[in-house]
This record gives sequence, structure tokens and C-alpha cells, in this order.
Amino acid sequence: MAASRTDVDIILPLIVGAAMICVSIFIHALAVGTIVRFVRRERRLGYAGVNFWEDVSIVAGVTLLALAAHFVEISMWAAVLDLCAEFPNFATAFYASAANYTTLGYAVMSATWRLLGPLEAANGMLMFAVSTGMIFAIILKLRQTRLDDLDT
Repeated sequence: MAASRTDVDIILPLIVGAAMICVSIFIHALAVGTIVRFVRRERRLGYAGVNFWEDVSIVAGVTLLALAAHFVEISMWAAVLDLCAEFPNFATAFYASAANYTTLGYAVMSATWRLLGPLEAANGMLMFAVSTGMIFAIILKLRQTRLDDLDT
């Protein structure tokens, strides 16, 4: 039995979307690893939990690293949308990718590739959840470090 046109419109975007989700997970894992090393270094050097402004700078650095990972992931999705010829140029593909990744969902794509939109949105939600959880865990650790000083 030959595949119908609608089967191709589902299978090919699913394969491309799954590959992009794997790439995003890898990029985010690199960012999380970098952030963990950064925070451990700050703790080892005695900067973490010392005072409010040191902690603010650590949280700001962590947030910027997480944001950079999201920017790279949006760019990778935009490159795929550009390769699929969904948009007239990379700038438009980047805007569409950012809209999808952040779940704004403004981008309208052809029937062949429209499944990439919800896949990118799901990917973005999950990656933002990872970033949020990581930032929250670091804030808790900084707070705990400061409170530990009260016990001694």
C-alpha cells in the first residue's frame, strides 16, 4: 500500500521535528552543564551565598546563559524552517521560530510543514521549564548557603 500525501505530511515533519527536539535537548544539556560548572566555581571561590549582590550576579549570569541556549535553539529551528523554504528569508523564519518556540504561535506554515509549529512549541515549553527549574534550584541553593551561615 503506497503512502498517501497526508501520511507524508505527518511522517516527514515528525522525523524532522524529533531530530530538532533531540538537538535542542543536547544544546540545553550543554548549557546546563556549563551553568552547573559556573555555579560550582562560584561556590568554590566563596562568592555564592556571601552577599545579595554576588548572588544577584550569579543568578543574572545563569539566566543569561539559559537565555543564550534558547536563542541558539530558536536559531536552529529557524534554520530548519529556512531549509524547508517556509519563509522568504532567514529573518522571517527566525521570527516564526521565536513565535513558535515561545508558544505565541503566530507563524502560519504550509500544510507540508505546519506540524513543525506545535512540535517547536512543545520543545520550547519543555526547555523553558528546564531553565526555570534550574534557576529556581540555584536560587534555593544560594539561599540555603546564606542561611547555613546563621547556624554557625
